[in-house]
Amino acid sequence: MRPVTSLRWLAPLVLFLSACSDAPKTVSEKEPPKPPEALTGRQAFQRMYPQARGWAPDAQPLQIVSLNLAQVKADNGKAGAWQVIFVSPLRGKAKTYTYSAVEDGNLHEGVFGGIEEDYTARGDSSPFQMAAIKVDTDEAYKTAAAKSADYIKKNPDKPVIFLMELSRRFPDVTWRVIWGSSVGTSDYSVFVDGTTGQFLERMH
Repeated sequence: MRPVTSLRWLAPLVLFLSACSDAPKTVSEKEPPKPPEALTGRQAFQRMYPQARGWAPDAQPLQIVSLNLAQVKADNGKAGAWQVIFVSPLRGKAKTYTYSAVEDGNLHEGVFGGIEEDYTARGDSSPFQMAAIKVDTDEAYKTAAAKSADYIKKNPDKPVIFLMELSRRFPDVTWRVIWGSSVGTSDYSVFVDGTTGQFLERMH
């Protein structure tokens, strides 16, 4: 009778030890890190806006611009980094915020606020309300690309920059879709209404 009793106690013990030996395998299995993700202009803006409102409750965007990164593929209205200049009309101050998918030189991963500076209304651009941004950069790119097929065919590898401003040139905010490495050196761009999505003008 003794050997039978021993086997009855031994079977549950073997099962318990087997389960314990399998447990670490499930714990050690981790998902691989996701690659850095490019965002549209409005997606990046929505990440920066809460921090800007924490800085100044009346904060309004003055300029939104994309920043292309070598580490993150920019495609069809998306970019690896974005910069927004916010202004506080009541305080007469401005502050620049950036969003970056990765650490890259002076750009920090995530949302980062710069130094507060004095602001006085000047030049051609004015601050605008968040509600005016009804058209995102992926939509603006589609509109601009449809009007730029010949240029894109001749310049397939040119980078694209997106710039949103409210200027005296048009009644609504506009996305300026710019082909080139910078605004100053670009030889071609398209203005798209940032509220209605309508094509406005080509610049050569």
